Amino acid sequence: MKHRPYLTQIDQNIERPDPQAHTKAVFILHDQLNLSAWPKWVQKEKPLLIFIESEAKGKSRPYHKKKLIYVLSSMRHFASECSKQGFPVFYHSTVDHYDKALEKILEEHTGLNLIYMTPSEWNTRRRLSQLKNKFEDRCSEIRNNFFLADVNEYKENITKGYRMEFFYREIRKKTGYLMHENEPEGGEWNYDEQNRKKLTAKIDLPEIKKFEPDEITREVTDLVEKNFSDHFGSTKDFGLAVTRKQAQILLDEFIEKRLDQFGPYEDAMSVRGDTLFHSGLSVYLNNGLLLPQEICDKAQLAYENGKARLNSVEGLIRQIIGWREFVRIYYEAMMPEVRNANHFNSRNSLPEIYWTGDTNMNCMSECLRPVIQNGYSHHIQRLMVLSNFSNLTETDPAQLNEWFWLAYTDAYEWVVLPNVLGMSTYADGGVLASKPYIAGGNYINKMSDYCKECSYSIKEKTGENACPFNYLYWNFIDQNRDTMSSNGRSNFMVNMYDKKPDEEKKEIRESSIRFIENIKRM
Repeated sequence: MKHRPYLTQIDQNIERPDPQAHTKAVFILHDQLNLSAWPKWVQKEKPLLIFIESEAKGKSRPYHKKKLIYVLSSMRHFASECSKQGFPVFYHSTVDHYDKALEKILEEHTGLNLIYMTPSEWNTRRRLSQLKNKFEDRCSEIRNNFFLADVNEYKENITKGYRMEFFYREIRKKTGYLMHENEPEGGEWNYDEQNRKKLTAKIDLPEIKKFEPDEITREVTDLVEKNFSDHFGSTKDFGLAVTRKQAQILLDEFIEKRLDQFGPYEDAMSVRGDTLFHSGLSVYLNNGLLLPQEICDKAQLAYENGKARLNSVEGLIRQIIGWREFVRIYYEAMMPEVRNANHFNSRNSLPEIYWTGDTNMNCMSECLRPVIQNGYSHHIQRLMVLSNFSNLTETDPAQLNEWFWLAYTDAYEWVVLPNVLGMSTYADGGVLASKPYIAGGNYINKMSDYCKECSYSIKEKTGENACPFNYLYWNFIDQNRDTMSSNGRSNFMVNMYDKKPDEEKKEIRESSIRFIENIKRM
């Protein structure tokens, strides 16, 4: 066999089959790594499985190095497991995109028929759709089974006024999670009001298990260092799970050690830890190593057994069967036009600090550090600090969306785009979110301990020493008063601004202009 650099472990673990000896092949993408989500005939018939590493895909944007390690290593481990289960596995590496590699395989092996599952991301879907049209009699597509809800059943509902809460209640009834007959467990659908505690020094934070890279992961790390050296982040201290067995260990660890406290401190932020009581499981959920129903099943069982409080379990289940499923439906309904959404017409380039983390704003530094190091921060850091700052500094939402897509290990366009363009930046004008998610320094101070060690003063409202969030927030209210006034959830903020003395309004505007103009942009 011809030597394939950085594929030594794959070539040692998997006997490379001849595609010409097969009539049926299944192409498995890097975010479809669970045979339980594939039709039963796949496990029964054991057709040829095709895996493709695409250098063009990896270089389509400067994805975080740890994300690349995770994607490639988990795919290689999954392919090896499939081979051990008796599947013939054709593991291919190419400089081209998936469709070009598959096109060449089908042209060279004329007796081969290809089946693939609908990709979750638009660009890959478009490429494979073109391949299917070219090989119409030999290429077929099956629906994506890595989600719970049928997109076609809900897609037409995605309009202004149809909120996640409506969808969430319906999907709760369908799945039966935390339901007592036709009523929600405990009498309430949503316990978010109980999930806003600030973390105190008395609360001990549990450690999360990390996995030592094996030979496959080390080889992938060398590949990333060689071929993707200019990408975001670092390969140092990689410790993510890369197999389903490892991911299940982390799921059990979360259920046993962190789920009970997850709810109360779901919105908390602290210099003491990056994950706190969050699950950290989205990276495994979004490529199939874990499935949504198994997380929800274990969470509900923990509640039933008295090991986790109701508001914690409900908060987790809402994130998975509510928000995760809802944003995927939104993505399907709004693409591709929503990519250009920019309701506030913000045109500034993304601040340089998103790439470097170099800033005197302690909250921004603390929220960017784990992203730069590990491609992770929890959802409140993403929403109420990083996205909030982008909004308040009049940054182009498309650039923020691009950064989220490449910077996080759990990021795929179907989940990032709705969260950034629909929710956090309100770029779609209110289709997804009921109001713009902006906040001043008081919110960050309320939910974190960041402000204690900051160079800026949370108490000062304007001027060089004031927390920038303080004046940027009110400046945003003033500059976008038409949107804010027409929204029942935010019009009172315009009224509050209008009641401020003229001198304070002038200081707010001057401080904001000075800060925004002095930001280093990419």
